[in-house]
Amino acid sequence: MNLKHALAQAQQDVLHTLQRYFQTQQQTQPQLLAATQYCIENGGKRLRPFLVYAVGNMLAAHQDDLHKAAAAIECIHSYSLVHDDLPAMDDDELRRGRPTCHIAFDEAHAILAGDTLQTIAFELLSSTDFDIGASQQLALIRSLSQASGLLGMVGGQALDIAATDKAISLSELEHIHRLKTGALLSCAIKLGYLCSPNVENSTRAALDDYGRAIGLAFQVQDDILDVEGDTATLGKPQGSDVAANKSTYPALMGLDGAKDKMQHLYQQAIDAVCPLPYDTRVLEQLAGYIIARDH
Repeated sequence: MNLKHALAQAQQDVLHTLQRYFQTQQQTQPQLLAATQYCIENGGKRLRPFLVYAVGNMLAAHQDDLHKAAAAIECIHSYSLVHDDLPAMDDDELRRGRPTCHIAFDEAHAILAGDTLQTIAFELLSSTDFDIGASQQLALIRSLSQASGLLGMVGGQALDIAATDKAISLSELEHIHRLKTGALLSCAIKLGYLCSPNVENSTRAALDDYGRAIGLAFQVQDDILDVEGDTATLGKPQGSDVAANKSTYPALMGLDGAKDKMQHLYQQAIDAVCPLPYDTRVLEQLAGYIIARDH
């Protein structure tokens, strides 16, 4: 399966899983339901669900388990974007080429929609019909909780806010983004192998190394695109990080230095998965896609 087809399949599968979920929730307040669906159905690359599927399928996981895990991590990611866009945070009016949730609805419903998506994630992961055992299912919940919380995405976001308008070191910037962006991308890989039976520790370690590399590479490319991209392609305002006076890799390393770092991270990712006794071609292709994407 080539990467383009695999990405499209993951996008279709995760959206179908979430649409089926929302069909069971029609008794809730209509405006909140509409805002929540708006946040989850507005496109996006769905890289995190894709990683769940790619790793899980490579390791012979049960497909229904992967559907729930992929939908759960997409809910967490989508909630984070809704809250990031709020006036109190990044104050963005455009997301994926469409008005952000608080613009399309209002701030109150955007906050509640984000809250709702966060709770849906753990509702899905605590379903009683997982094929894996209870200990592995608990590990799924714990992994997503940790990647989302104080020592993961939320903690990274707080560090990013604290660093605005300040001079920080390259190591401090890397720490911020390993939490803010990298933690959830790495978690997607963990969810994939935690849905799978009898995965050796050496395989888990290699996949974790791959996840750390592509997680940071993703953020470096985001920073580069903030300089070189355009608003129409990005689906959000170009130059928003510079305008907000945020520390970025191009700002600290120069544009060429940031590009060199991204290539180094790409090679780290490839070196991590190539020795594995599985078909890792899709994961290798994804690493290439992350550093070559234009949005």
